[in-house]
Amino acid sequence: MTQSEHGDLSVAKDLLAASDVLDSAAQAITDLKASLLSDQTEVFVQIIDCLSAVTGRVILTGMGKSGYIARKIAATMASTGTLASYVHPGEAAHGDLGMISTHDAVIAISNSGETAELTEIIDYAKRFAIPLIGLTSKRDSTLGDRGDLVLFLPPHHEACPIGLAPTTSTTATLALGDALAMALLLRAGFTETDFGVFHPGGKLGRRFVHVSEIMHPLTAVPIVAPSTLMSEVVVSIPTGRFGCCGVMDADGSLTGIITDGDLRRHMAPDLLSRPAAEIMTAAPKTITANALAAEALGFMNRNRITGIFVVEDDQPVGFIHVHDLLQAGVM
Repeated sequence: MTQSEHGDLSVAKDLLAASDVLDSAAQAITDLKASLLSDQTEVFVQIIDCLSAVTGRVILTGMGKSGYIARKIAATMASTGTLASYVHPGEAAHGDLGMISTHDAVIAISNSGETAELTEIIDYAKRFAIPLIGLTSKRDSTLGDRGDLVLFLPPHHEACPIGLAPTTSTTATLALGDALAMALLLRAGFTETDFGVFHPGGKLGRRFVHVSEIMHPLTAVPIVAPSTLMSEVVVSIPTGRFGCCGVMDADGSLTGIITDGDLRRHMAPDLLSRPAAEIMTAAPKTITANALAAEALGFMNRNRITGIFVVEDDQPVGFIHVHDLLQAGVM
């Protein structure tokens, strides 16, 4: 066999292994979905009812690879409105059982249902009548028997070539945990704004910045009355930073805006002697202070404008420019 043929065979084996893993995971999740929509529907809904009623925390626990899955599910729940945390079963018997209260519920994860390290947590939950939810593949197991509510993964084989390393089972369990988290999110009415509160940093955080947080105060924009002559307007516009001025009537309502573009469109010998009301763009587009910054950027792009007045209760309170949004990292 030539070196090239050997290399081609190695690549083929690599791709076959990868394909087997993905096929196994996809089939396991498909089977899990079918199970949830048929014989496990009632249990799934009962679990959501139980977790929604918890006044304390949802405690996730698992050992080894299941422990990593439990940590991820706990993190997903915590970031989407469900107070959740992870307790290591190996540490539970050495004091960490004190982290679990009678106001909590426990989700224990074990593919075999026989993880020895879970014994103390299972006993503790049963002793103090703490709801115990199991996620396992084995119906005839300790966790399957002792859990108050148990979701079972459909029969599957691990994608590991020797059938030992947790692969298919962990993927399916993770998907099931995400399903629980998202059902709880919907049950609680968790919103985009709530999500932003838990994700203030990074790109996600920037998506949930509000207009009020980055807008300029109203004093940053020149304001004139409808009767102000354009000879005064053209002098006042350069005193601001945005190439425009607002037109407000006596009761403080924003009636129009005059931009450099308006000046160009009305350029005529009598321009300076005309009142602002005749030159302004009436009923200018505005956005509310509590709108998301991303919403403001989209609004400006759709309307092909670069700046917009911010209002509260129909009264102007500030101004925001597209450059402010871009500098804030809103994309």
